[in-house]
Amino acid sequence: MSSRSKSSKISWPTKDVMKQIYDQSLWGGKELDFYSGIGSHDPMVVNIYVKTVTDFLNSHDHKMTICDIGCGDFNIGQHIFKYSKKYFAIDIVEELIERNKIKFKTKNLEFLCLDIANDVLPKADVIIIRQVLQHLSNNEIQQILNRLKTCKYIILTEHLPVGDFTPNTNKIASQGIRLKQQSGVDILSAPFNFKVKKEDVLNEIVLKNGPGKIKTSLFTL
Repeated sequence: MSSRSKSSKISWPTKDVMKQIYDQSLWGGKELDFYSGIGSHDPMVVNIYVKTVTDFLNSHDHKMTICDIGCGDFNIGQHIFKYSKKYFAIDIVEELIERNKIKFKTKNLEFLCLDIANDVLPKADVIIIRQVLQHLSNNEIQQILNRLKTCKYIILTEHLPVGDFTPNTNKIASQGIRLKQQSGVDILSAPFNFKVKKEDVLNEIVLKNGPGKIKTSLFTL
């Protein structure tokens, strides 16, 4: 293999990776300005997710502050923010955040362009991370988890293989996920061993039009 071929496999900064994904419509939706993939637009997946998350939020006698990290095109967040006291929607792609600021305007909603692995996150009761960690390296995942230990709840969604799999095979940040390696992100397993008081599985959706399942867990810290 030539040195040029080797250099092509060197990971880009995550911000550049995510910008390229949207610029080149690598998750689909070429007819749209921004598109966060079928996982954010498949009605079966979206409707079940929104219901289970809003049911959890409505089970409390007060509204909570939510931080949605990796909010994407906000096709899902737009159905959830009204159940919050304050909703911070964060993404690393500046053009996407600026578009969201124009498209979605309300007083309890704030969009922020941040690198969630390196920047300070707003304080929140609930952290939402929906199909974000699966695109990142283990090092970035660990950096993110280190920033989440002060919240009360984490609602984490990951695309996983059906059946047994090897958790947390490492990868570079990219549009792809660990599914081809029969792997997926499990923050309770090594190398992360994230400490929680309790895990409740909110839903698991086995995909009809693709491999794997979408699993959403509620972690109480």
